[in-house]
Amino acid sequence: MEEFVYKNHKKLRYGYTTGSCAAAAAKAAALMLLGGREVSYVELLTPKGVSLHLEVLDIRWERDSVSCAIQKDGGDDPDVTNGILVYARVQKRKSQTKVPESSSGNCTATQYSDCSQAEKKSKADVKHDTDRIHIDGGIGVGRVTKPGLEQPVGAAAINRVPRQMIRENLEAVCEKYGYDGSLDVLISIPAGEELAAKTFNPRLGIVGGISVLGTSGIVEPMSEQALIETIRVEMRQKLANGMEYLLVVPGNYGIDFLSQYGHGLDLEGAVKCSNFVGEALDAAVEFGAKGVLLVGHIGKFVKLAGGIMNTHSHNADARMELLTVHAALLGAPVELLRKMMDCVTTDDALGYLDEAGLIQPVMERLMEHMEFYVNQRAMRKLERGVITFSNVYGVLGQTSKVPELIEKIVAQG
Repeated sequence: MEEFVYKNHKKLRYGYTTGSCAAAAAKAAALMLLGGREVSYVELLTPKGVSLHLEVLDIRWERDSVSCAIQKDGGDDPDVTNGILVYARVQKRKSQTKVPESSSGNCTATQYSDCSQAEKKSKADVKHDTDRIHIDGGIGVGRVTKPGLEQPVGAAAINRVPRQMIRENLEAVCEKYGYDGSLDVLISIPAGEELAAKTFNPRLGIVGGISVLGTSGIVEPMSEQALIETIRVEMRQKLANGMEYLLVVPGNYGIDFLSQYGHGLDLEGAVKCSNFVGEALDAAVEFGAKGVLLVGHIGKFVKLAGGIMNTHSHNADARMELLTVHAALLGAPVELLRKMMDCVTTDDALGYLDEAGLIQPVMERLMEHMEFYVNQRAMRKLERGVITFSNVYGVLGQTSKVPELIEKIVAQG
């Protein structure tokens, strides 16, 4: 598609989601199945209001079904799914089938591998089976094994909006051709199982493939919202699985530090928030967490002491300014302050503070300010703790509630 947005002074092209691909493939397959004529291109109106004109690939006819594919185009967004084929097979259903009510709910996350196929369909699919359009996932589409995600345990990882897009488009095709029967739709992504290892799906308990996603149908290049939504999904799932206290780190630095820090903290249980500390705290409050322990490198977390909750350098820096002003308030000489302001890394600035015997008092002041601003962002609705560290100096400081939070995080397993 030839729609563009300007970000960071660059012209970037929009793309379209796996959900749009699935809906377009399903629509094309239904048009061919009910119309009896091959379709080379299909039109799809996305929830965002953008109309897509997509080529239909790999068309396969069978006696009572048609399958075809749409190729994913992520635009200029760095997306592992770019270029994959998303297939839909649409088949006429001869009679309504319904999963017995007694079978739904018997399949738990821990029992998933031993469940019968009927049990795996879960309560959500019972509803879908009574509808005119029944949607399921095939090869390369993940299946949910843990609660807390948008789809229930046992369901294919095809999210709500893509399901709605598929259903609405197929109902329109049925109306166009006067077909009053039912249709089964199977969405498959041959490359999905291999690609899943590069996504958050294994951490979230989605097995066997990737998810079919998208709320607008359009991929916005370099979208911060997509990253924030991933953080929210992981938090919601951990809380749904019984966690009440969350361990949150910006990224691999935090994970590497925790592996040496000890105290029984489970690295697998940590949520990576990237630069979105504020949004992570917002989500924790929204989803009812009791507490959050933030662990991060001083290069990012010093910004929290200035109330900067998006720690990306493009959003704000102020690392040296914050370190320097707190050193100045403790009486550091002007020459030292000048040296700190000229530093490129926080470790370099800490080196000067260490030589002057000021590293501990400066960090105590900074931790007080971090605690204040984290409390403000969380609206005092969470138990909150912050640990910050340096690759050179190790643990630099922690806020007052950290020991209690560590005990509670470890106790919940």
